[in-house]
Amino acid sequence: MGERNKDGGTPLLEERPKEPWKGGEVVKSIMCAGPDAIVTSFSLVSSISSTHHSFVDVLVLGFANLLADGISKGFGDYVSSKTQSDVAPKKRSATEWDVINQHRPQKQGLLQQYQALGMDVTDANTLVSTFAKYRDIMVDKKMTTEKGSLPQDQVEKPWKNGLITCAAFILCGCAPLLAFIVLIPFTHNDTHKFIGASVFSAVVLALLGIAKAKIVGKSCLLPAALTLCNGAIAGTAAYGIGWTLRNVAGLED
Repeated sequence: MGERNKDGGTPLLEERPKEPWKGGEVVKSIMCAGPDAIVTSFSLVSSISSTHHSFVDVLVLGFANLLADGISKGFGDYVSSKTQSDVAPKKRSATEWDVINQHRPQKQGLLQQYQALGMDVTDANTLVSTFAKYRDIMVDKKMTTEKGSLPQDQVEKPWKNGLITCAAFILCGCAPLLAFIVLIPFTHNDTHKFIGASVFSAVVLALLGIAKAKIVGKSCLLPAALTLCNGAIAGTAAYGIGWTLRNVAGLED
């Protein structure tokens, strides 16, 4: 048993829990783009392989699609982040106006927020009264507690998020395609290359799942299993559609 804190409440932990890796939007961009890239690329490889195209067709279409998707994903992340950063100053201006022109209701609202978090009424009054003496601090606290917006100096750069997403998508999406290239000296059988791509994709997906678990400080098994399951379902669906269109619907080159 650990020693109790001064007010006799919950026992203090003997060891300080580990903090997750600090990265914020960087982690979000990588963990969003990485698995998506592998699943997208592997699904394309599966659908092309099921129609018995050569590995050259797989590589050409795969890398072309990967580059286009990577640029699109990166630009999409940039636009999304830029929109959020552009909206933030307008939110702050409106909040600042409220603090200046509706001072008492704004203090009361912040007071209720802290009380809802479990703070004593006296302590909450003291804290809010202190914040109210400093307009910028009061605005920051209102933005954080009521609108969920971080101060401007803590907001990630949109172009940085876009570049990270683009790079993560392209690098991770190369996994299924690289298997075809690596196996060229060892086999000319496209089926063997497809199996190699499947294994390589599964390994990278599992590693991404494990990395996610390590970042958030959780068990590795479930995240790895979920990312593998996602890739398996998407790849099987893509392969099945390609096989069906060729062999059942009778679509040929």
